[in-house]
Amino acid sequence: MQPSEPRRQVVVGVDGSPSSCAALRWAAEYAQLVGGVVEAIHAWDTPSVVGWTGPAIDPAFDLEQARERFTEGLHAVFADDRPAHLMEYLVEGDPSEVLIRASAGADVLVVGSRGRGGFARAMLGSVSQRCAQHAACPVVVVHPEHEHHG
Repeated sequence: MQPSEPRRQVVVGVDGSPSSCAALRWAAEYAQLVGGVVEAIHAWDTPSVVGWTGPAIDPAFDLEQARERFTEGLHAVFADDRPAHLMEYLVEGDPSEVLIRASAGADVLVVGSRGRGGFARAMLGSVSQRCAQHAACPVVVVHPEHEHHG
């Protein structure tokens, strides 16, 4: 028996924003076309409070909030019909750093044009911009379906 070809790896950042939902939809369609797998990654970072010595944050609460946003984003795109080629990862860390690390073995990294914290007039969010500059594979930046440029 010959070993089968490794499946193409499509990494996508999911934060629940309209732009990341469009990126997830694009990644799933592309993976299906090329016979690949989708690695959907929701990266969350517990904010640090400089100069604060008490428990200003609750990591368990942050994790639960991240899990809810991730679930909502996946549900917005797939409802209850998630594709078999979808793998889900909830990762603690700076979103751009997490996605850049994940791009190391990927065929393509897919990100939304703007995330949850984006400025309305910005054409490219800070995470998507950092990924486009530093990823180890080609990067596809997807705009939400309702956005028109030109």
